[in-house]
Amino acid sequence: MKCLIPKTANSRPLFPVDAANLPHWLASRDAATRRFLLGCGFDASAGSLCALPGGDGHPSGFAFGFDPQDPWSLAVLPDKLPPGNYHLQGGAIPADSMALAWYLACYRFDRYRQPVKNRAERKPPCLVTERVVRQRVEPIAEAICLTRDLINTPAEDMLPRHLAQVVAKLAADFGGGFSETVGKQLLRSNFPSIHAVGRASADEPRLLDLRWGDARAPRITLVGKGVCFDTGGLDLKPSRFMRMMKKDMGGAAHAIGLARWIMHTRLPVRLRLLIPAVENAVSGNALRPGDVIASRKGL
Repeated sequence: MKCLIPKTANSRPLFPVDAANLPHWLASRDAATRRFLLGCGFDASAGSLCALPGGDGHPSGFAFGFDPQDPWSLAVLPDKLPPGNYHLQGGAIPADSMALAWYLACYRFDRYRQPVKNRAERKPPCLVTERVVRQRVEPIAEAICLTRDLINTPAEDMLPRHLAQVVAKLAADFGGGFSETVGKQLLRSNFPSIHAVGRASADEPRLLDLRWGDARAPRITLVGKGVCFDTGGLDLKPSRFMRMMKKDMGGAAHAIGLARWIMHTRLPVRLRLLIPAVENAVSGNALRPGDVIASRKGL
């Protein structure tokens, strides 16, 4: 997603103004601009936006209101601004906060969208940022977008085997190692609880294991719950709760996103990512309410 770009000659300024500093900021404008902004009712409330008049009939820039206590109040801008390139004018907002809010506001989950013929897709406006800012912000934003993609994907395309493909690709992309323990191998390797929750599914339960980094470095282990869909098994959930049970692998998605950021930024750590991935389905061999499972710990 290309929405943070290097400096370009064709970018318009964005002036951040918070309500408390609006009188002072207006005083620094010329009289015509002050009259125009006041006539348009610009009050610098969070999310407000007002074009600044230009001599050629086009906006010379935009003033926007923001909440200094809420960096996400900046995220309305990409949806409100017309297509084009923009740069932040003034130091009222940290560049990293602006860039991250902008990038995440441009996120779209469009995996299942069909292209519309004879209609140009609206391109998101782009924010001019310094290279060092992009280097800091883009790995964070890309990790968050990966997390969102995984959670947004319907369960039919995000079952345990699909989650395994995601983790395996992540390991390959960043030079890590990947292994998985699948189906009855879980019992032989003493992971009975993972097997018990996922044994009723046609998509076998598995434990995903990614390792990356110098073995001598400080160790970080991330564990993410990967219940790709949770019917409740034989203890079925009510229908109003069943609809969103694809998100029960959100813990795994967040652990995967964080692992991606750690590897992308090459933190000096020995990373291990563990994802128990299952579908809690309904079948003749599903886990029953009240069954006693001897866990890996021995309980």
